[in-house]
Amino acid sequence: MAVRGYLAGALHDSGSQAKGDGPSTRLTRIYARTRRQAMDWSLVLASQGVAATILRDPGEGWCLEVSSHDGQNALQAIRQYHVENRGWRWPEAVRWPRSAFRWESLAWAATLMLLFWWSNADVTRHNAGIMDSTAVSSGQWWRVFTAISLHADPAHLISNLTAGILLLGFAMGRFGVGTALLTSFLAGAAGNLLSLQLNAKPFHGLGASGMVMGALGLIAAQSLRPARPMPLKPRLAAFAAGLMLFVLYGVAPESDIPAHLGGFFAGLILGTLLLLLPSRWPRLRTINLAALIILLSLLVVTWRLALTTGRFF
Repeated sequence: MAVRGYLAGALHDSGSQAKGDGPSTRLTRIYARTRRQAMDWSLVLASQGVAATILRDPGEGWCLEVSSHDGQNALQAIRQYHVENRGWRWPEAVRWPRSAFRWESLAWAATLMLLFWWSNADVTRHNAGIMDSTAVSSGQWWRVFTAISLHADPAHLISNLTAGILLLGFAMGRFGVGTALLTSFLAGAAGNLLSLQLNAKPFHGLGASGMVMGALGLIAAQSLRPARPMPLKPRLAAFAAGLMLFVLYGVAPESDIPAHLGGFFAGLILGTLLLLLPSRWPRLRTINLAALIILLSLLVVTWRLALTTGRFF
Protein backbone atom coordinates (compact mmCIF):
# COMPACT_ATOMS: atom_id res chain seq x y z
CA MET A 1 0.00 0.00 0.00
CA ALA A 2 1.53 3.33 -1.01
CA VAL A 3 1.43 6.14 1.53
CA ARG A 4 0.67 9.50 -0.12
CA GLY A 5 0.95 13.16 0.86
CA TYR A 6 3.18 14.27 3.73
CA LEU A 7 4.24 10.71 4.58
CA ALA A 8 6.83 9.70 1.97
CA GLY A 9 7.06 6.00 2.51
CA ALA A 10 5.35 2.74 1.71
CA LEU A 11 3.89 -0.14 3.68
CA HIS A 12 5.12 -3.46 2.33
CA ASP A 13 4.93 -7.03 3.47
CA SER A 14 8.56 -8.01 3.92
CA GLY A 15 7.76 -11.67 3.57
CA SER A 16 9.84 -12.41 6.69
CA GLN A 17 8.68 -13.95 9.92
CA ALA A 18 9.65 -13.32 13.53
CA LYS A 19 9.90 -16.49 15.56
CA GLY A 20 9.42 -16.63 19.27
CA ASP A 21 7.77 -18.71 21.92
CA GLY A 22 4.40 -18.52 20.13
CA PRO A 23 3.35 -18.77 16.48
CA SER A 24 5.44 -17.01 13.85
CA THR A 25 4.52 -13.33 13.23
CA ARG A 26 4.67 -11.77 9.77
CA LEU A 27 6.58 -8.46 9.56
CA THR A 28 5.79 -5.30 7.64
CA ARG A 29 8.16 -2.50 6.60
CA ILE A 30 7.46 1.25 6.54
CA TYR A 31 9.99 3.05 4.36
CA ALA A 32 11.37 6.51 5.22
CA ARG A 33 13.37 9.10 3.31
CA THR A 34 16.34 9.23 5.67
CA ARG A 35 17.82 7.58 8.73
CA ARG A 36 16.83 10.63 10.80
CA GLN A 37 13.21 10.31 9.67
CA ALA A 38 13.19 6.61 10.51
CA MET A 39 14.56 7.37 13.97
CA ASP A 40 11.90 10.05 14.54
CA TRP A 41 9.15 7.69 13.47
CA SER A 42 10.47 4.95 15.74
CA LEU A 43 10.12 7.31 18.71
CA VAL A 44 6.55 8.08 17.66
CA LEU A 45 5.74 4.39 17.53
CA ALA A 46 7.46 3.72 20.84
CA SER A 47 5.25 6.36 22.46
CA GLN A 48 2.22 4.42 21.18
CA GLY A 49 3.49 1.06 22.39
CA VAL A 50 4.30 -0.23 18.88
CA ALA A 51 7.55 -2.17 18.68
CA ALA A 52 9.66 -1.20 15.66
CA THR A 53 13.13 -2.04 14.38
CA ILE A 54 15.14 0.37 12.26
CA LEU A 55 16.70 -1.33 9.24
CA ARG A 56 18.60 -0.32 6.14
CA ASP A 57 17.32 -2.04 3.00
CA PRO A 58 20.10 -2.10 0.38
CA GLY A 59 17.58 -1.58 -2.38
CA GLU A 60 15.07 0.80 -0.80
CA GLY A 61 16.87 2.68 1.97
CA TRP A 62 15.89 3.15 5.60
CA CYS A 63 12.75 1.57 6.98
CA LEU A 64 10.92 0.52 10.12
CA GLU A 65 9.95 -3.10 10.57
CA VAL A 66 6.82 -3.77 12.61
CA SER A 67 4.52 -6.74 12.99
CA SER A 68 1.84 -6.99 10.30
CA HIS A 69 -1.06 -6.59 12.72
CA ASP A 70 0.49 -3.27 13.94
CA GLY A 71 1.12 -1.95 10.43
CA GLN A 72 -2.02 0.14 9.98
CA ASN A 73 -1.85 1.48 13.54
CA ALA A 74 1.78 2.44 12.98
CA LEU A 75 0.93 4.35 9.79
CA GLN A 76 -1.92 6.14 11.52
CA ALA A 77 0.37 7.18 14.39
CA ILE A 78 2.98 8.52 11.97
CA ARG A 79 0.30 10.40 9.95
CA GLN A 80 -1.04 11.96 13.15
CA TYR A 81 2.49 12.95 14.17
CA HIS A 82 2.94 14.84 10.88
CA VAL A 83 -0.47 16.48 11.14
CA GLU A 84 0.22 17.77 14.63
CA ASN A 85 3.67 19.08 13.66
CA ARG A 86 2.73 20.55 10.29
CA GLY A 87 4.03 24.10 10.02
CA TRP A 88 5.95 23.82 13.29
CA ARG A 89 9.38 25.40 13.17
CA TRP A 90 12.38 24.60 15.29
CA PRO A 91 13.03 27.41 17.79
CA GLU A 92 15.87 29.69 16.85
CA ALA A 93 19.13 28.70 18.47
CA VAL A 94 20.24 31.16 21.12
CA ARG A 95 23.54 32.61 20.04
CA TRP A 96 26.15 33.34 22.66
CA PRO A 97 26.93 37.04 22.21
CA ARG A 98 30.52 37.74 21.34
CA SER A 99 30.72 40.46 23.96
CA ALA A 100 29.35 38.30 26.79
CA PHE A 101 32.76 37.96 28.46
CA ARG A 102 35.86 40.13 28.19
CA TRP A 103 39.22 38.64 29.02
CA GLU A 104 40.56 42.08 29.95
CA SER A 105 39.55 41.10 33.48
CA LEU A 106 42.84 39.17 33.52
CA ALA A 107 44.67 42.51 33.22
CA TRP A 108 42.77 43.69 36.30
CA ALA A 109 43.90 40.55 38.14
CA ALA A 110 47.51 41.07 37.04
CA THR A 111 47.39 44.66 38.31
CA LEU A 112 46.13 43.54 41.72
CA MET A 113 48.89 40.94 41.95
CA LEU A 114 51.50 43.58 41.09
CA LEU A 115 50.09 45.96 43.72
CA PHE A 116 50.07 43.14 46.26
CA TRP A 117 53.78 42.50 45.67
CA TRP A 118 54.55 46.25 45.70
CA SER A 119 52.64 47.01 48.91
CA ASN A 120 54.08 44.03 50.79
CA ALA A 121 57.64 44.90 49.75
CA ASP A 122 57.47 47.90 52.11
CA VAL A 123 55.21 47.87 55.17
CA THR A 124 54.90 51.67 55.09
CA ARG A 125 53.09 51.47 51.76
CA HIS A 126 50.68 48.93 53.17
CA ASN A 127 50.04 51.07 56.24
CA ALA A 128 49.62 54.19 54.12
CA GLY A 129 46.84 52.69 52.01
CA ILE A 130 44.89 50.52 54.43
CA MET A 131 41.43 51.74 55.41
CA ASP A 132 41.87 52.85 59.01
CA SER A 133 38.75 54.30 60.62
CA THR A 134 40.78 56.68 62.78
CA ALA A 135 42.79 57.98 59.81
CA VAL A 136 39.72 58.40 57.62
CA SER A 137 37.84 60.29 60.32
CA SER A 138 40.85 62.62 60.63
CA GLY A 139 40.56 63.57 56.94
CA GLN A 140 42.42 60.88 55.00
CA TRP A 141 39.48 60.11 52.71
CA TRP A 142 41.69 58.57 50.03
CA ARG A 143 42.09 55.39 52.10
CA VAL A 144 38.55 54.45 51.04
CA PHE A 145 39.99 54.06 47.52
CA THR A 146 43.53 52.85 48.15
CA ALA A 147 42.36 50.02 50.42
CA ILE A 148 40.66 48.37 47.41
CA SER A 149 44.08 47.60 45.88
CA LEU A 150 45.52 46.01 49.06
CA HIS A 151 45.19 42.46 50.40
CA ALA A 152 46.18 40.89 53.68
CA ASP A 153 47.78 37.70 52.31
CA PRO A 154 47.91 35.51 49.18
CA ALA A 155 44.78 33.56 50.19
CA HIS A 156 42.82 36.80 50.49
CA LEU A 157 44.07 37.94 47.08
CA ILE A 158 43.32 34.63 45.34
CA SER A 159 39.81 34.56 46.79
CA ASN A 160 39.00 37.93 45.26
CA LEU A 161 40.70 37.17 41.95
CA THR A 162 38.83 33.89 41.52
CA ALA A 163 35.43 35.55 41.64
CA GLY A 164 36.55 38.91 40.27
CA ILE A 165 37.95 37.62 36.97
CA LEU A 166 34.58 36.05 36.12
CA LEU A 167 32.26 38.76 37.44
CA LEU A 168 34.25 41.66 36.06
CA GLY A 169 34.67 39.83 32.75
CA PHE A 170 30.90 39.52 32.37
CA ALA A 171 30.32 43.10 33.53
CA MET A 172 32.88 44.30 30.97
CA GLY A 173 31.12 42.33 28.27
CA ARG A 174 27.85 44.12 28.98
CA PHE A 175 28.97 47.63 29.81
CA GLY A 176 32.46 47.92 28.32
CA VAL A 177 35.89 47.48 29.88
CA GLY A 178 36.48 50.99 31.17
CA THR A 179 32.88 51.62 32.22
CA ALA A 180 32.65 48.35 34.17
CA LEU A 181 36.01 48.88 35.91
CA LEU A 182 35.25 52.44 36.96
CA THR A 183 31.72 51.76 38.20
CA SER A 184 32.83 48.61 40.04
CA PHE A 185 35.69 50.55 41.65
CA LEU A 186 33.31 53.31 42.76
CA ALA A 187 30.93 50.66 44.10
CA GLY A 188 33.81 49.17 46.09
CA ALA A 189 34.55 52.60 47.57
CA ALA A 190 30.87 52.96 48.50
CA GLY A 191 31.11 49.58 50.22
CA ASN A 192 34.10 50.78 52.22
CA LEU A 193 32.15 53.86 53.33
CA LEU A 194 29.29 51.66 54.54
CA SER A 195 31.81 49.44 56.30
CA LEU A 196 33.20 52.45 58.16
CA GLN A 197 29.71 53.38 59.28
CA LEU A 198 28.54 49.95 60.45
CA ASN A 199 31.64 48.27 61.86
CA ALA A 200 32.78 48.88 65.42
CA LYS A 201 35.63 51.38 65.87
CA PRO A 202 38.56 51.28 65.59
CA PHE A 203 38.37 49.40 62.33
CA HIS A 204 40.85 48.33 59.65
CA GLY A 205 39.75 47.10 56.24
CA LEU A 206 41.29 46.25 52.89
CA GLY A 207 40.64 44.18 49.78
CA ALA A 208 38.88 44.26 46.42
CA SER A 209 35.86 42.22 47.54
CA GLY A 210 33.63 45.30 47.59
CA MET A 211 34.64 45.99 43.98
CA VAL A 212 33.90 42.38 43.04
CA MET A 213 30.46 42.68 44.64
CA GLY A 214 29.99 45.89 42.69
CA ALA A 215 30.58 43.94 39.47
CA LEU A 216 28.00 41.40 40.62
CA GLY A 217 25.56 44.27 41.18
CA LEU A 218 26.17 45.47 37.61
CA ILE A 219 25.40 42.01 36.26
CA ALA A 220 22.26 41.71 38.40
CA ALA A 221 21.08 45.09 37.12
CA GLN A 222 21.47 43.82 33.56
CA SER A 223 18.80 41.19 34.20
CA LEU A 224 16.28 43.97 34.82
CA ARG A 225 16.83 45.20 31.27
CA PRO A 226 18.49 42.50 29.13
CA ALA A 227 19.98 43.20 25.72
CA ARG A 228 17.09 41.30 24.07
CA PRO A 229 13.39 41.45 25.03
CA MET A 230 12.63 38.89 27.70
CA PRO A 231 9.47 38.04 29.68
CA LEU A 232 9.23 39.24 33.26
CA LYS A 233 9.55 35.82 34.89
CA PRO A 234 12.99 34.96 33.41
CA ARG A 235 14.23 38.44 34.28
CA LEU A 236 13.17 38.06 37.89
CA ALA A 237 14.77 34.62 37.98
CA ALA A 238 18.05 36.06 36.68
CA PHE A 239 17.93 38.83 39.28
CA ALA A 240 17.23 36.28 42.02
CA ALA A 241 20.27 34.34 40.82
CA GLY A 242 22.38 37.46 41.33
CA LEU A 243 21.05 37.83 44.86
CA MET A 244 21.80 34.19 45.57
CA LEU A 245 25.39 34.62 44.38
CA PHE A 246 25.72 37.58 46.71
CA VAL A 247 24.44 35.52 49.63
CA LEU A 248 26.78 32.63 48.82
CA TYR A 249 29.88 34.77 48.38
CA GLY A 250 29.22 38.02 50.23
CA VAL A 251 27.95 37.02 53.66
CA ALA A 252 30.67 34.66 54.86
CA PRO A 253 31.06 35.11 58.64
CA GLU A 254 34.77 36.02 58.43
CA SER A 255 34.26 38.60 55.65
CA ASP A 256 33.48 42.31 55.79
CA ILE A 257 29.75 41.94 55.18
CA PRO A 258 28.92 45.70 55.22
CA ALA A 259 31.56 46.35 52.54
CA HIS A 260 30.12 43.54 50.41
CA LEU A 261 26.57 44.76 50.93
CA GLY A 262 27.45 48.35 50.09
CA GLY A 263 29.44 47.30 47.02
CA PHE A 264 26.65 45.10 45.70
CA PHE A 265 23.86 47.64 46.07
CA ALA A 266 26.04 50.48 44.79
CA GLY A 267 26.81 48.35 41.72
CA LEU A 268 23.12 47.61 41.34
CA ILE A 269 22.25 51.32 41.44
CA LEU A 270 25.06 52.34 39.08
CA GLY A 271 24.19 49.52 36.69
CA THR A 272 20.53 50.61 36.66
CA LEU A 273 21.60 54.17 35.86
CA LEU A 274 23.78 52.92 33.00
CA LEU A 275 20.85 50.95 31.61
CA LEU A 276 18.83 54.17 31.40
CA LEU A 277 21.29 55.40 28.78
CA PRO A 278 21.07 54.32 25.13
CA SER A 279 22.33 50.73 24.99
CA ARG A 280 25.40 51.57 22.85
CA TRP A 281 26.69 54.43 24.98
CA PRO A 282 28.41 52.53 27.82
CA ARG A 283 30.33 50.43 25.27
CA LEU A 284 31.48 53.32 23.08
CA ARG A 285 35.26 53.40 22.73
CA THR A 286 35.54 57.06 23.72
CA ILE A 287 33.43 56.58 26.86
CA ASN A 288 35.40 53.51 27.91
CA LEU A 289 38.69 55.28 27.28
CA ALA A 290 37.53 58.25 29.35
CA ALA A 291 36.43 55.89 32.14
CA LEU A 292 39.83 54.19 32.16
CA ILE A 293 41.59 57.56 32.35
CA ILE A 294 39.39 58.61 35.27
CA LEU A 295 40.07 55.32 37.05
CA LEU A 296 43.84 55.52 36.58
CA SER A 297 43.85 59.19 37.64
CA LEU A 298 41.88 58.31 40.76
CA LEU A 299 44.34 55.57 41.65
CA VAL A 300 47.37 57.78 41.04
CA VAL A 301 45.99 60.74 42.98
CA THR A 302 44.82 58.73 45.97
CA TRP A 303 48.04 56.73 46.23
CA ARG A 304 50.12 59.88 45.87
CA LEU A 305 48.20 61.43 48.75
CA ALA A 306 48.67 58.22 50.77
CA LEU A 307 52.44 58.11 50.21
CA THR A 308 53.10 61.80 50.77
CA THR A 309 50.88 62.52 53.74
CA GLY A 310 53.42 61.14 56.22
CA ARG A 311 50.66 60.16 58.65
CA PHE A 312 50.69 56.39 58.92
CA PHE A 313 48.32 54.97 61.52
